[in-house]
Amino acid sequence: MSLTKIERRERIKKRIRKVISGTVEKPRMSVFRSNNQIYVQLIDDTAGTTLLSASSRCKEIAGEKENKTEQARRVGKLVAERSLAKGITNVVFDRNGYLYHGRVKSLADAAREGGLKF
Repeated sequence: MSLTKIERRERIKKRIRKVISGTVEKPRMSVFRSNNQIYVQLIDDTAGTTLLSASSRCKEIAGEKENKTEQARRVGKLVAERSLAKGITNVVFDRNGYLYHGRVKSLADAAREGGLKF
């Protein structure tokens, strides 16, 4: 039995989510990657709320003509900037079943450069 790409990602996602969860002090930084855009949320799993979000569709990023990896880098810097403004410095990184490569890696690296610790 072979799994589809979506089923495989769902399995990996469930395996990761068994181990990590976010709190108010250390929220979960969840990444969603579509074909054209990339989205990030900082989530408090104890209350079930999203503390803040950023995406490549934000007005600061959407107008620029650049490749998707550069967009992901700018989203990482933006989420770091917004979280530091809210007083959040430590997060738990949730790659959401995606490989830590390409856009996901560039977003994470940019968030680290921006001052987030994970």
